Amino acid sequence: MIVFDYRLPSPGLREYVRLFQIVGFEFAASETAPWKPYWPRPENCLSFYPRKTEIIEFADGHQEERRHRASVMGQPCVITNRQPSNNFMMFQIVFQPGALFRLTGVPANLLTNQFFDAEAIFSSEINLVNERLSSTGNYLEMVEIVEQFLWYLIRKEKYDVRPVDKVGMYLISSPKPVSMDWLARQACLSRKQFYRKFVERMGVSPKFYSRIVQFDNAVKMKNAHPEKDWLSIALDLGYYDYQHLVRDFREFTHLTPSAFYQQDSKAPERKYGFKEV
Repeated sequence: MIVFDYRLPSPGLREYVRLFQIVGFEFAASETAPWKPYWPRPENCLSFYPRKTEIIEFADGHQEERRHRASVMGQPCVITNRQPSNNFMMFQIVFQPGALFRLTGVPANLLTNQFFDAEAIFSSEINLVNERLSSTGNYLEMVEIVEQFLWYLIRKEKYDVRPVDKVGMYLISSPKPVSMDWLARQACLSRKQFYRKFVERMGVSPKFYSRIVQFDNAVKMKNAHPEKDWLSIALDLGYYDYQHLVRDFREFTHLTPSAFYQQDSKAPERKYGFKEV
């Protein structure tokens, strides 16, 4: 089964979940699945692997095979390269800003740039979800299974939504830089309180989060409009100049914009005509 489906959850879940990312493909046994450069993007995720998992290469070159069939990924701040198995399936829940904290009570800054066994954060209920996902080859049935699990989590929600969470949502939808003082006022908090609460619920500072949003939009804009030059992309997204975009690429991926784009063009989904936009 080949599937690259990015879809919204049911309306009642959209306060908690921004997106479902369902990816499944197969490579022949004689082939080696290509690496996927997973750049920083504004998200905390819960990922299920109904088949085999993947190998993760971290920024320092260290590699490890993901052992857990369900894992929680905190806010990524630097690239990881990922090599999927030849028979691969992933169902990834991308949470709304602050939602993972609300559902678990675990401060998001403790998860930043890390992967954790989902059972350690949620409960043994996660194993039942894995079993049910593994028993079906229909990804639409997987959506129903995952949504049932999410409703189970919501019934046990630890914290209510706060204005600071809505600020995180605003930053995702507004890639151009804004004043931190203005954001603090929207969160109904002092600047110091806003900073602390934002880090607790999103995993990084508001300024750094805004940079990740801007960078993620730059990568996706280039994918959507490959004819567009990097200077135009930088200016369209509110970068001061091209060099500030280059700075972010070097910090987040250790590559220039052109070198990263070339690397991403070899990702597994490209073989099937898909790209992240």
